[in-house]
Amino acid sequence: MFSGIVEEAATVVKLEKDKENLHITMECSFTNELKIDQSVTHNGVCLTVVKKAGNSYTVTAIKETLEKSNLGKLQPGFKVNLERSMRLNERLDGHIVQGHVDQTALCTSVTEAQGSWYYTFEYDPSKGNITVEKGSVTVNGVSLTVVNSQHGSFQVAIIPYTYEHTNFHQIQIGTIVNLEFDILGKYVAKLLQQQLSLK
Repeated sequence: MFSGIVEEAATVVKLEKDKENLHITMECSFTNELKIDQSVTHNGVCLTVVKKAGNSYTVTAIKETLEKSNLGKLQPGFKVNLERSMRLNERLDGHIVQGHVDQTALCTSVTEAQGSWYYTFEYDPSKGNITVEKGSVTVNGVSLTVVNSQHGSFQVAIIPYTYEHTNFHQIQIGTIVNLEFDILGKYVAKLLQQQLSLK
């Protein structure tokens, strides 16, 4: 379980294809604290540490993950948002995040607003996911508040700290991002869908 509060935007140092899998090697400041078999989110995708060497570590993304996220588009040098799982004795500063990406979205607008930034993202609403005004959404693993919620699109406002300490400073028009919608909202949407299908 995660909270969507990014610890570090780490650098991709190596990518290795292995049949339909992709081994991703990252370089980050807390590699020495990681353990083999530990869960870490990468742009919001929960992956398992499989190898460590010096200040780098490796995780493996399988075909299913690559098809549903933006990890298959990574290149060496790209920044990836990292978060380790929550401790039960800490404050939940973001919202409940599972590390299970629901779908990707396309950045269609970036507007600078005198020290902050508004990003607009469009996604395929036919998959049954929705946002609500002032609700929570995870974009590339970052817990954010929705503004201007529309059918198939929404905006988020990014403060300077988030802009500088996550990979939001690399997101531009045309960038594909990972979305994880609020788990409570997903349950409500599913229940309503089932009720409508029974009528």
